[in-house]
Amino acid sequence: MGARRRSRGSPVVQVGVSTPVPVATQPSVLLVRLGWANLIANIGIVITGAAVRLTGSGLGCPTWPRCTDESYVVHQELGINGAIEFGNRMLTFVLVVIAVACWVAALQQVRSDRAGADRRPLALATVIALGIPAQAVIGGITVRTDLNPWVVSLHLVVSLTIIGVCVALVDHLVGRPRAWATSRSRRAALLTLGLGTVVLYLGTIVTGSGPHSGDLEARRTGLDPATMSHVHAWVVYALVAATVLTLVLARRDGNVPLFVAARTLLAIELLQGAIGFTQYFLDLPVALVLLHMLGAALTAASLAWVVLSTRARRTN
Repeated sequence: MGARRRSRGSPVVQVGVSTPVPVATQPSVLLVRLGWANLIANIGIVITGAAVRLTGSGLGCPTWPRCTDESYVVHQELGINGAIEFGNRMLTFVLVVIAVACWVAALQQVRSDRAGADRRPLALATVIALGIPAQAVIGGITVRTDLNPWVVSLHLVVSLTIIGVCVALVDHLVGRPRAWATSRSRRAALLTLGLGTVVLYLGTIVTGSGPHSGDLEARRTGLDPATMSHVHAWVVYALVAATVLTLVLARRDGNVPLFVAARTLLAIELLQGAIGFTQYFLDLPVALVLLHMLGAALTAASLAWVVLSTRARRTN
């Protein structure tokens, strides 16, 4: 049993215990699998998008929505860069198929249980499904603007946001027991989320100021990469401190779900920091930058998990 806490004028709250989801709202196996597929695919598109930029393939298909003015598909004259960019575009269609299938499964769940229907999976699946074509449009704008670094930054930020929504969907579908978090734990988790959001955004600015522009002719932000890297690092230090605070509070409160989520986030942050410092001093080798991008996607997912872990699961 969790610890019992009482504040003046407030009912007793059981820390570490949450009410299970009613049987009527249990999601189908298909919907759970599609929720996971959404999360994995959206992390995957971040990695392939990074590969496009790191290989200088950002304008491998020089126009949008066509690959060239004459064709929607890549042809041999565009070489390996064209193939890489076109492959990334094709993965978007895979995301669309998964997102639409997930939305249909969530809709079917609501229709099959009209009386006690849980509409939250449908709402989250709708956001994800609408986010994919929105991303395609932003991707088209990046090509049309010759890889404007600020548009590329927006492109990545939206992807990371969609990953967070995917985590919310999976978390709701899996329905693991979750604790009532204390107010101080919730504030610490929200602080962590805020700092994490700033860290991820500054990371895109550092990238937009550095050498991996996606094309030799693409312009940069004009900001000094070294200065932006140091600014990014200082906010990372604050993020790690906030994560440790959340971890300590969760342990004191006996809040196991929040403790596990914060511990996972901290591990990712420390690994990201090690990769970040190493790539900085080695002049940004492609392999390490690609691994750092994977870490950014996992950081976004873990930030969402931490905040979700402060909210007791509703049963209606």
